[in-house]
Amino acid sequence: MSFLRALLAIFFPPLSVIDRGCGSVLIVLILTLCGWVPGVIAALIILNKNS
Repeated sequence: MSFLRALLAIFFPPLSVIDRGCGSVLIVLILTLCGWVPGVIAALIILNKNS
């Protein structure tokens, strides 16, 4: 995970996981709409996965 991707995950979580697939973007978008912190946490977890 690059520094730029981590900053993007903090400021706009759905955009940071755009290359991980539609499901990841949808999950992060829903969590971000429910609250900013859950969206950021989910985005950082998805970005830290080794896939």
